[in-house]
Amino acid sequence: MAVNRTPVLKRCRSLDLDPTFLGYDKRSKRQLIRSGRKMSEYGLQLREKQKAKFIYGVLEKPFRNYYKRADRMKGPSGENLMVLLERRLDNVVFRLGFARTRREARQVVLHKFITVNGKTVNIPSYQIRVGDEIAVKEDAQSTQRFKDIAETAGGRLVPEWLDIDKENWKGQVREFPSREVIDVPVNETLIVELYSK
Repeated sequence: MAVNRTPVLKRCRSLDLDPTFLGYDKRSKRQLIRSGRKMSEYGLQLREKQKAKFIYGVLEKPFRNYYKRADRMKGPSGENLMVLLERRLDNVVFRLGFARTRREARQVVLHKFITVNGKTVNIPSYQIRVGDEIAVKEDAQSTQRFKDIAETAGGRLVPEWLDIDKENWKGQVREFPSREVIDVPVNETLIVELYSK
């Protein structure tokens, strides 16, 4: 299994991305110094794709498959792509505040701490559906890790398309997110332009 080991702050700096979208409070003190060259149209499109891949922790082949699937769906391909990425289980775990960062959310899912409708699911790319109940296993809730998560991620705002029961570490998917409520700074039209060449 491929693992992205890129230093987060370094990658955020190169993509001109705020680390808070990944769940990190730290900021890099270094400034990105670009040469005076203007970025080409292809360069801008590529950077938007790399940004989306980095935020959601998706590698190239799965990302291309998401795009193909989004292209077959009704409606604008770019918006469909963002909704598919937002519906990933690791992203929903992060959005509910069951993990401090997106990388930790992926790890929490892989370590079998998360259940969907009462069944353990350890696939970060699992696509959630409307009405699904996502919960942290009872024996894991009392561990030090989740106590720390409650302290740091407990105050995070949960998007309106999700319902949460913080006391019992449960959340439910009320509806699929629309592009307007997805606060990720990615211009998906550039990604569509890149893939439609």
